[in-house]
Amino acid sequence: MKVKKAVIPAAGLGTRLLPITKSMPKEMLPIVDKPVIHYVVEEAIKAGIDDILIITGKGKRAIEDYFDRSFELEYYLRERGKLEELKQIEEIGEMIDIYYVRQKKPLGLGDAILHAEKHVNGEPFAVLLGDDIVIDKNPAIKQLMEIFERFNTPVLGVEKVSWENVRRYGIVDGREIQKGLYEVKDLIEKPSKEEAPSNIAIVGRYVLTPEIFDALREVKPGKGGEIQLTDALRILLNKGTEIYGKKVEGRRYDVGDKFGFIKANIELALKREELKLKLEEYLISIGGKI
Repeated sequence: MKVKKAVIPAAGLGTRLLPITKSMPKEMLPIVDKPVIHYVVEEAIKAGIDDILIITGKGKRAIEDYFDRSFELEYYLRERGKLEELKQIEEIGEMIDIYYVRQKKPLGLGDAILHAEKHVNGEPFAVLLGDDIVIDKNPAIKQLMEIFERFNTPVLGVEKVSWENVRRYGIVDGREIQKGLYEVKDLIEKPSKEEAPSNIAIVGRYVLTPEIFDALREVKPGKGGEIQLTDALRILLNKGTEIYGKKVEGRRYDVGDKFGFIKANIELALKREELKLKLEEYLISIGGKI
C-alpha cells in the first residue's frame, strides 16, 4: 500500500535552543536562507507525498504564514522587477496542500501524533519530525516507504549514535536481517548508557499504520505528563505487530540542538555555489587563529 500522507509534529517548545525559541518556533530558524521546516516539507514532496498535516502549538503561527501566499510581498517584488525573488516566494505558497491542527498542551510526541488520527483517515502515514533535516538524493522518508511497501508494517528510521548519546533517543533492541535493516524486538525511550541494549537510535522518521492510535490511547503518561510514541510502538510489538528499523542514508542534522543547528548552516552553505568559495576562504582564515 502506498503512503500518500505525512504528519510533521512541530508543536515542541524548543527548550534546547532558548532563548531564541521564546519568540520564534525552532522550525522557523533559518538554515542559510530557508527555515528548518522548509527542508522537511521538501523531503516529503520529493518522496511523492501529496498531503501534509503539520501539528502546531501556541506561538507557531509563523509556520502557517510561511507556507501561505503573501500577495503584498509578491506585488512589491513584481513592481520592482525582482522576478527571481518573486518566483521563489510564489513557489513556497504553492508547494503542496498543507493542513494544520493545534496541540493545545505540550504533552509529548505521542499526543501530537494522536491529533492526526482524523486526518490520516485509516491510511498508513509518514511522520517527519520538524527539527530533523536529512540530506540525500533518495529522501530519507522515501527510504522507509520503500521498506513499508515490502512488509506493510511500521518502519522506523534509525542510525548508530555514540554510547554517550543514547540517553537522548529511543533505542532499538533488534536483529539485523540485512545490511542496514533491523527486525525490532524491543524499544527503550532515552535509556542510560548502562540500560541501553544497543546504540541504534530512532532518528525522527517513521512510517506508521493506523493501529498506532489505539496503542497511543493505552500509553500511560510519563515524566511531565508526556505520552511517548516509543511506548506505543512497544505496545504494538507486544501484540505481535512486526516493526522494522531502516538505517537512514544521508547526512542528518538535529537542528533542535545548538551545535547541530550551527553545523547545518555551515555544511548546507558549503553546498551553495554562490557561498561556497567565500565561506571556505573564511573558515580557512579563522582556522589558523583558532
